[in-house]
Amino acid sequence: MSRFWSPVVHSLTPYVPGEQPKLDKLVKLNTNENPYPPSPRVLAAIQHELGADGDRLKLYSDPTGHALKAAVATRFGVPENWVFVGNSSDEVLAHTFQALLKHDAPLLFPDITYSFYPVYCGLYGIEFKTIPLDENFAIRVDDYLAPGAAQVGAVIFPNPNAPTGRLLPLAEIARLAAALPDSPIVVDEAYVDFGGVDSIPSAVALVREHPNVLVTQTLSKSRSLAGLRVGFAIGQPELIEALTRVKDSFNSYPLDRLALVGACAAIEDEAYFDQTRKQVIASREQLSQDLAGLGFEVLPSAANFVFARHPGRDAAQLAAALRERSIIVRHFKAARIDQFLRITVGTDAQCAQLVGALREILAA
Repeated sequence: MSRFWSPVVHSLTPYVPGEQPKLDKLVKLNTNENPYPPSPRVLAAIQHELGADGDRLKLYSDPTGHALKAAVATRFGVPENWVFVGNSSDEVLAHTFQALLKHDAPLLFPDITYSFYPVYCGLYGIEFKTIPLDENFAIRVDDYLAPGAAQVGAVIFPNPNAPTGRLLPLAEIARLAAALPDSPIVVDEAYVDFGGVDSIPSAVALVREHPNVLVTQTLSKSRSLAGLRVGFAIGQPELIEALTRVKDSFNSYPLDRLALVGACAAIEDEAYFDQTRKQVIASREQLSQDLAGLGFEVLPSAANFVFARHPGRDAAQLAAALRERSIIVRHFKAARIDQFLRITVGTDAQCAQLVGALREILAA
């Protein structure tokens, strides 16, 4: 506490990111990073942008992010003015909360979800209401429509949800958007690229029909660029203009020159993206089977992590025992999920090391 703080600072409860420990021979399965490196085209693009002496770094980056917007628009088959880009999807979400989600009626989101949402609400003074997931930790659209649509200012949820990994079908998202036509519906798709092998269940498919739907994505997960910090949103121009007005009132140059060219290269290398995401999906299915074989209950996951609990062992103790073996997973102390572990899908070798450690711990 300090007498120099603005009043809002005293009331904030900041988001706590996943731990970034420095341990020898660490198997890091706690922050949902991709186990594979980014596309080789990313490195080539960054090296080209740097040139021999990095002279371009003395120049500001493109404040509009035109080339990146064009790459995203081409990738998703939408007009360029339907795209917004920012410094990570967290920044895109922050602008979204300020631009689209503060209304007289409360913002709705799941009771078990991305823990940054209530932080944004505290920062921007947004009234919110949490809607419980069902007994299987799934989102029920009908719960967002009762007692009446008139009491809904806006809705936001991850799809797949985090940390549960469960996917809400597109038909249900469309039903929600149609039932609440005057309320912004924000679908946070940080993990959607791991949702299916043959097709990706993105709500971008709904934005033409539903002008109230905004979809956010990140390059941190499926394109292995967590360290580059690039995110984007797709929606009709009315929504995108609101984000742009907030961005240009906050930071006109959110993405640096290296992030812009690296992100473009990652988006354009469709073959590498598809190869690595399918590798993660295959590893996830094997990990889920292996954990079930050890007696874990594993929720159906459409993300690059699994959410699992063991009926006979305390989750916090399991996490501590894994840490002693230099394997880090995420344990949440929140109600309803304090006996679950969220485990990032690593390489097959990392997953095998995790399963072997758990087998040893459970046998002790």
